[in-house]
Amino acid sequence: MLTKKQKDLLEFIHQRVQRDGVPPSFDEMKEALDLRSKSGIHRLITALEERGFIRRMAHRARAIEIVKLPDAMGGFVPQVIEGDKPAAPAHAPAPALKGIPVERGDVAELPLMGRIAAGVPIEAIGDGDTSVAVPGMMLRGRGNHYALEVRGDSMIEAGINDGDLVIILETEDAKNGDIVVAQVEGYEATLKTYRKSGSSIALEAANPAYETRVFREGQVEVQGRLVGLIRSY
Repeated sequence: MLTKKQKDLLEFIHQRVQRDGVPPSFDEMKEALDLRSKSGIHRLITALEERGFIRRMAHRARAIEIVKLPDAMGGFVPQVIEGDKPAAPAHAPAPALKGIPVERGDVAELPLMGRIAAGVPIEAIGDGDTSVAVPGMMLRGRGNHYALEVRGDSMIEAGINDGDLVIILETEDAKNGDIVVAQVEGYEATLKTYRKSGSSIALEAANPAYETRVFREGQVEVQGRLVGLIRSY
């Protein structure tokens, strides 16, 4: 499953390889996807590689090999969230995740806002048209809460597996060591452990196979804190 930007980049690389025999440069990819920086392209490339769609070959310029394409590339629709809206331009800020006010009780209905990466960041913004019932004991007072479905294994050593539902308290505040929903550079969201030092913010994985990503303070916006988890067997 690919996000719209991942699918768009894969399609652009495929078209250029078919036309020119070589993949496009990172600058050409950035311009084609209307992104503000090449760091966004690096993350999309990493995501495509981890999902097995491309392969990067070391010590060679523009060394990107397409391994496979989604079925029916021409008509492929990325299903990040059922019923999601068309993607906003890269320069437009992504809508904030919004929970609903709830009170502690036996069961609460929370909006399922979509899927979020416990790997590299992916788009995970939705309207919350689907809801999920969660035990009231998971909630933190009267704060707004929402649910997200986890994709990836980078938080596996924190007990968060692919396919789990995480319950998020909507907040902009976080302490070092909190597991948070972090929006990166205004258009991607990820689930990671938060660490701040001076004007730098590190988003740490809980899997040694994934590197810690460090950003400037203005590049990261906390949108919620993990308060519960639901797993189906």
